[in-house]
Amino acid sequence: MTNPIRLTSFSHGGGCGCKIAPGVLADILSRAPQGLVPPQLMVGTETADDAAVYRLNDQQALVATTDFFTPIVDDPRDFGRIAATNAISDIYAMGGTPIMALALVGMPLDKLPLEVIGQILEGGASVCQEAGIPIAGGHSIDVLEPIYGLVALGLVHPDRVRRNADAREGDLLVLGKPLGVGILSAALKKGLLDDAGYAEMVRTTTQLNRVGSELGAIEGVHAMTDVTGFGLAGHLLEVCRGSGLGAEVDMARVPLIAAARTHAMNGIATGASARNWAGYGKDVVMDEGLLPWQQALLTDPQTSGGLLVTCSARAADDVLARFRQAGFADAAVIGRMVAGEPKVRVALG
Repeated sequence: MTNPIRLTSFSHGGGCGCKIAPGVLADILSRAPQGLVPPQLMVGTETADDAAVYRLNDQQALVATTDFFTPIVDDPRDFGRIAATNAISDIYAMGGTPIMALALVGMPLDKLPLEVIGQILEGGASVCQEAGIPIAGGHSIDVLEPIYGLVALGLVHPDRVRRNADAREGDLLVLGKPLGVGILSAALKKGLLDDAGYAEMVRTTTQLNRVGSELGAIEGVHAMTDVTGFGLAGHLLEVCRGSGLGAEVDMARVPLIAAARTHAMNGIATGASARNWAGYGKDVVMDEGLLPWQQALLTDPQTSGGLLVTCSARAADDVLARFRQAGFADAAVIGRMVAGEPKVRVALG
C-alpha cells in the first residue's frame, strides 16, 4: 500500500465488481448465436457454470476457463495475486485440478511504470507456483485501464465433474469463505479501510480454493460453484435455476468478514451490489426483519470468493472437515435446497 501509484484510481469498478450486470449479461448472451456443440462438451454455456468441460477420454476431461479484471487494490503484487487466485478458482469449482495457465495482460503503458507492471505479473506467477502450475504463455495489449487475469486449464475425471446444475432436493448448502470483499474494496476506495481490514481482504482473496478437487471426489457432493461477481444470492440462483429447485438461506449462519459487516452497517456498498439486486432481486425473497445492510452483503460482488457446495446431509460433516483441514475456518452450513420455484428465500435466523 506504499506505492505512490494508486491502481484503483484507474478502475471504474474493481475486481469482480466490474463484471457486466447479470440482467444485461443475460440479454447479451440471449442474442449470441449458438455454435457447434460436440458430444464431448460436457459443460458449456447452458447453465452459466464456472468453466467449460470437454471429455478427452473415459478417464480425463479438460476444464477450461478465463477470468480477468481491473484493480481491486493499490498494491500491484497483491492485485496480481488476487486476480490469479480468482481465475484458478473456476477449475477447483468444477472439481478439477489445474495443470497450466496463460496470462492475460492489458496495461496503460503511458501511465504505469514497467516496474509496477512487473510486480503485477510477479504476484500472479507466485500464486500459480503455489498452485503447482506454470504460466505457459499469454497475450498483452496497451489499454486505458490495467487488466490482469489468466486462462486456466485443468483436468478432472468425467465422473467427478461438479456442475452448478446438479443440486438435489434436501441438499445442504455449505459456503467456504465469508462474504464482504466487495464492501471492503468500496471502503478502500473511500479511504476508510484500516490496515487490519486490508490484511483480511488480501488474505481471503488470495486463499486458493484447491479443496474443490477433494470435494469433487466425495460421493455426496452434488453441485459446486464459486461465489464471485453476482454475490451469494446471484450464484445460488444459478444453482436453483440449473437444478430446478429453490433454496433456503439462514442469514444468521452466513459467515461474514467482521470489518465488512461494520462497513455495510454504515452504508458502504459497491455499485455492483445494486446492479446485482436490480438484475435478480425479483427472485430473492427476504424476511421482513432483514435490514438493507444484510441485503447488501448477500448481493456483494465477491472477488476470489468461496466455494458454494450442495451436498447430502450425510456428506456434510465430511465436507466441513475437508474445508477446515484446508484452512477455511469460516466454512459453514448456511441453508438447504428445497422443492419449488427457482428462488432464494432468506430467513432472519
